[in-house]
Amino acid sequence: MHSEHHVESSETIRDIVIGMSDGLTVPFALAAGLSGAVSSSTLVVTAGIAEIVAGSIAMGLGGFLAGRTEQDHYDSELQREYEEVKRVPEQEKMEVKEVFAGFGLSETLQQQIADEMAKDEHKWVDFMMRYELGLEKPNPNRARKSAITIGLSYIVGGVIPLSPYFFINNSEQALYYSCAVTLVCLFVFGYFKSKFTGQPPFSGALKVVVIGALAAAAAFVMAKLITSH
Repeated sequence: MHSEHHVESSETIRDIVIGMSDGLTVPFALAAGLSGAVSSSTLVVTAGIAEIVAGSIAMGLGGFLAGRTEQDHYDSELQREYEEVKRVPEQEKMEVKEVFAGFGLSETLQQQIADEMAKDEHKWVDFMMRYELGLEKPNPNRARKSAITIGLSYIVGGVIPLSPYFFINNSEQALYYSCAVTLVCLFVFGYFKSKFTGQPPFSGALKVVVIGALAAAAAFVMAKLITSH
């Protein structure tokens, strides 16, 4: 049997984009700022790892709460619809007719469809959820999957700007390599992110690179200014 997974896949890609976007940018800016203040790469790595751990947990928790909120909202509306088809069935039938009136069906057909649909309460409510409220039943595992995907994507993104500091002792020298590696990754990430969201890939990639570079430069300059006094 043919089954479609495009909705779930798009949600997973969205979570990867959210996690990678912050994972590449925030630790990169932190590493750049610390490189302007300390000469030891060990301190940068220690602080960077701590930030990645905290950031991945925070981002993952945010994804989990967003997924739970979506599920709770759906459950609340579902319960309300069941109550309404019992309490005011004629009004709910009118709402069904309004949906099909929008498709240009005749009054007679509208009434027949509404009467037929009212024979099955569950299908009736499902129709109202989809076409009156525009709500699809969320995947029950959505919140957990979102949390894991965002958290892991943040970790992967965060390790990239830190990687040169593992091999180079001088933090400012490591920063040069970090900038090169991270900006390339930001460009690639921005390119595919833009393609996924339907934006011009090249200009979208440049925007992501500029934002990441500005964040890192601002952090580095601020650290230099503070330590110079």
